Formats: sequence, C-alpha cells, structure tokens
Amino acid sequence: MKRRLSLALWLTSFVLCLVSNASRAADTAPPVRPNILFIYADDQPYKTLGCYGENPSWVKTPNIDRLASQGVRFERSYLGAWCMPSRASLLTGRLQHGVMSMSMAGKYPGSTYDPVQCPFVPAQFRAQGYQTAQIGKWHTGTDAGFGRDWDFQIVWNRPAHPENAGSYYTDQLLTFNGVDKPTAGYSTDNYSQWASEYIQGQHRDPNKPWYLWLCYGAIHGPTTPADRHLGTLQGNAAPVPVDIFGPSPDKPAYLQNTKAWMLTAEGRPALIKKGRQAGNSGSVEPDKDYDAWVQQVNECMLAVDEGVGKVLAALEASGQLENTLIVYTADQGYGLGEHGFNQKVAPYDATVSSPLIIRWAGKVPEGKVCRHPVNAPDLIDYFCRTAHVTIPWKMHGRDIRPLLENPERTDWDSPTLMTHTARSYGAETDTIPTDEKLTAASGVPWYAMLRSGKYKYVRNLVPGETEELYDLEGDPDELTNLASQPEHASRLVELRRMTIDELRRTDAKFVDALPRTKAE
Repeated sequence: MKRRLSLALWLTSFVLCLVSNASRAADTAPPVRPNILFIYADDQPYKTLGCYGENPSWVKTPNIDRLASQGVRFERSYLGAWCMPSRASLLTGRLQHGVMSMSMAGKYPGSTYDPVQCPFVPAQFRAQGYQTAQIGKWHTGTDAGFGRDWDFQIVWNRPAHPENAGSYYTDQLLTFNGVDKPTAGYSTDNYSQWASEYIQGQHRDPNKPWYLWLCYGAIHGPTTPADRHLGTLQGNAAPVPVDIFGPSPDKPAYLQNTKAWMLTAEGRPALIKKGRQAGNSGSVEPDKDYDAWVQQVNECMLAVDEGVGKVLAALEASGQLENTLIVYTADQGYGLGEHGFNQKVAPYDATVSSPLIIRWAGKVPEGKVCRHPVNAPDLIDYFCRTAHVTIPWKMHGRDIRPLLENPERTDWDSPTLMTHTARSYGAETDTIPTDEKLTAASGVPWYAMLRSGKYKYVRNLVPGETEELYDLEGDPDELTNLASQPEHASRLVELRRMTIDELRRTDAKFVDALPRTKAE
C-alpha cells in the first residue's frame, strides 16, 4: 500500500514537473514575429475606397474592401500633410518637427539627411532579425538607404533624379539595389509584380520574417489610369461638395488663395488651375469637368486595387497569409473640391486624412471600424511592438494596441497630434518663419492639428489668425468653425492647452513662441 502511494506521489510530482517545465518553456519561447506587408498609396482620398461609404456609389475596390472586412478600418488617420513628411515620419517614428537633419536641397524634389542624426526604423528591423524590402516610390532624401536600411530595394528615387521626377506612371528611372536602370511599363503593375515575387520567395531569406514597404505612386498627379481602365467610369456623376467654390468667412485667410474651381455656363464645377503635368487623359487641364476629374481619379485607383489583390493572392499561395500583418494606407488624402481644394496639405479630413486598414488573422478583429484616429508615429510604434523590435531613440507614437484589440472601445482619451511645417524639418522648425517658408507647401501655412474625441482643433501658426474647431460627429465636412462661438469657449481653451502639451511631449521647440491667435 505504501509502495502504491509512493508511486502515485512520484507520478503526480513527475507530471507537475513536466507541466512546470512546459510552462517555463512557453514563457521563454521566442515571440511570434509576423511578416509585415505595408501597402502605401499616394495622394489618395478615403472617398476612393468602396469600404469607406463616403464614396460615390459607383466606386468599387473589391480587393481593398475585402481586406477591410477581414480587419479593422480606421475612420480617419493623420500620417502627414504631404508626401515627404508623411514618409519621413513613417521612417523615423517622429512627427515632422522631430525629423532631424532632413532638408530640401537642390532642384525639387531634391532632399538630404544625415543618417547618423536621422536613423530610420527599417535599419533596426534589419539588425534585429528581419529582412527588409522597399518597392516603389522613394521621396525622402537622395540616399535611399540600400544596404543600411533595406536588404532589397527597387525604387523610383525622385530626389536623386529630379529630371525623372514627373514620370509617375511610365518611363521611370528605377534603382535596383543601388543600380539605376530605365524601366518601361505601367508603374503600378510593375510594383505589384515585384512585390508578389518577393513575397513568393525571390530575393529574400526564407528563414527570416520580412518587412516589405510597397509604395505606389498612384494616384498622384499626373493621375494616369492604366490604358485598360481609361474611360471605364465615364458617365458617372459625383456628388459635388457644398463648399467647392470656396469656404465660409469664418475660415483662415489663406483659403481665399487656394480656390481651384469655377462654375461653368452649364452650371457645373470645373478646374480653374492648371497643374504642372498632364497624364494620358489630360489629367489637370483647365476647364476639366468635376465629374470627369473624379472619374479619372477612380480609374487610376483600379490598378492599385488589382495590385492589392495580386499581392494578397501571393501571400495566400505561399502559405504566409495568416502570419502576415497587412496594412493598407496612403501618405495623406487629397481634396476633390472640398473647401474649394484640388490639393492636399490643408488640415481638413478631405485633404490630409489617409485611409487606414489593418489585418492580422487571429490577432486583429474582423470587420470592425475604429472611430479613434491615429498618426504616423502611432503606426510605427505598433509595427515595432508587434515585431518585438526595440528602437534606441525617442519616438512620438502612442501604444495603439488597445485600439486594435477593441476598436469600438469608448474609454480611449489619448489625443492625436499632427504638425505641418511646410518644407522644414527638425531644427529648421525651431523658429516659426515670417517669410515664404511659412507657406512653402501649396500656400498652406504651418499649423498644429489635434484630434480629441469627436473634436478637431487647428492652430494656424500665423499671427492674428483664427483658430479652428470642428465637431466631426455633427459636422463631418468641417463646414462650421466653432472657435468663435461663445458656447465653445471653454472647450477651445482646453484643446489649445492639450495641443501645447502634446507639442511639448514631442519636443517641438517652436511651442514657446507660438504667435497669438485672434481670440487670445
């Protein structure tokens, strides 16, 4: 009897030991490190995606819409005011004013930076076990970082080749792992093909997780649809923004100089400003009808949607779909008549808010919508936490994992900041300019923009200028500036304080010399 009891006790102890060892092994097992597929469009309004619901009914993007149904779609995200600062923030995890040594230099879009003062996040992914790749548009310094930040790279390096900087869609001078090569073909299709080949195993180590940044040039001007899509949306009418001919008088003064639309004899809007370039259908010629312009933008988007379908098919065929964090977004939005615009940069959702969709099977809920916005540093912080990559410098992002775990949570009270400092970065932003540098990007002056809950606050950094305050639930089109209304005075003061606090948190030196507003 004693022997049986001893045997039973021994067996119990042995089983408990196995369980304990298994638990310790699980605790010390390396974390799951997903592949990261970061798909990035250019100048894309969220209204060009079917899944956003604010698009014309005839806009169809089935592959991106399917991605949204399998993950979380953010109603709004603020990644940057225009192409270059958006990319700089995503490479550094810092807002524009914190991107040190970045500078415009030489013929536009020439630019430069010191990689010691301005290290990029992909280099840390690379050093900490990931294989990194970038395919498509490069717009952040002549040094594209091959061999330092990227293991594999096919890029259209606009800053290094300003003479080729207008070739968004054809006849591109591309750089293949540091070697320049003129390349034919439609750029959107080329990028999608090369990304699919990389996903399927070409040019990478099969034993490492990978981080691929796929940067389309579409739908940036000269907005040029693929020949197979040209004219396919002809005849469709688009809802005309109510303020297409200009903003109300309670808006900042610069908006009087950025109007892009006129009323034709037929009673429809048409462009009054001619762009720098024209595509295969005369994308920006004066007098272009509003409907024709919106059709053209969405025709150009069709190849991007097909490309997303192609890379998703490559993921599935290679057995990597379930272990890949997929993010679809754009550098910023683009106004299609809203507030009188045919451009980006200004602090309105139509002009700067990027679409954002995040899918990760089993880790991110499916078919959910998050009403809390995020910015570029937030997104990079999420990438790093997900990949278990440690960044040795201060970044500006917040931990947004709680939003991805429960996108519909109502207790999120962390404000979202975005700054626009035109073509100035880092130390160049310590002092607010009073000359043309203040409005060097599309005539829009420097500003700090803050979202807190349903409210958006904009502080235009021009002496004596009006502040802006919008209730995005009651006024999603930002037609009515509440800043001067007495019943919102206390809220204005609170949002002003929160903005200053966020500027201090992110080390914005100009915060100590903010020009007084009209209300102060």
